[in-house]
Amino acid sequence: MSLSLAARHSWFEATARARLAGLLDAGSFREILPPAESQPSPHLAQLDLPGAFDDGVVVGSGRLAGRTVLVAAQEGQFMGGAVGEIHGAKIVGLLRRAVEEKPAAVLLLIDSGGVRLHEANAGLIAISEIMRAVLDTRAAGVPVLALVGGTCGAFGGMGIVAKLCSAIVISEEGRLALSGPEVIETVMGVEEFDAKDRALVWRVTGGKHRYLMGDCATLVDDDIAAFRAGASAFLAGWTEPAPSLAGLR
Repeated sequence: MSLSLAARHSWFEATARARLAGLLDAGSFREILPPAESQPSPHLAQLDLPGAFDDGVVVGSGRLAGRTVLVAAQEGQFMGGAVGEIHGAKIVGLLRRAVEEKPAAVLLLIDSGGVRLHEANAGLIAISEIMRAVLDTRAAGVPVLALVGGTCGAFGGMGIVAKLCSAIVISEEGRLALSGPEVIETVMGVEEFDAKDRALVWRVTGGKHRYLMGDCATLVDDDIAAFRAGASAFLAGWTEPAPSLAGLR
């Protein structure tokens, strides 16, 4: 995908692979575990549910403005980007590779409602392993940047993962929270929070609100080229700080 095409392409509407194609330098992406080497989730097969050859996440390496980066892009159109055992293992493996290879950064293109409930504890363990791997990667001096602007946003465990990253680049269409609107409505009641009220949902979890509250480093347009520019500009001026107890307070 050329940069001119990326400039006309909505991040919110794009697939995971289209986002990667427009985000990275042209022709630089190399997929780890391509279709011929991938394995679908055994848990979904046991439940007679359809799987995907990449289990809803694409991982690989590429270049961003000439810098070598490792990338993971979640596919929100497959089971809401939910994290299962294989999905999580691919992200963890990528982060562990970053600790060894020391790329300029790891980019997590988050588009997920959180844990894949169909896989129960396997999904919960996968999320916890991603959290640990993000912190290990940052402790090794490699920044981890979350890009949030997809249809599913960053909720549940992946909302926590996003906040563990060095920084978050988000669009106004992006959403970031721990509990999703439907969960809040179920617990608190529709009178307290109406999940069908889109204006309310975006006022509470939307990208502009999160940026104004200081939860995100950069607010960009819903545009693949804008995400590319935002990520590149942030990394150009960022040095991952050494881990310290003060940083945890």
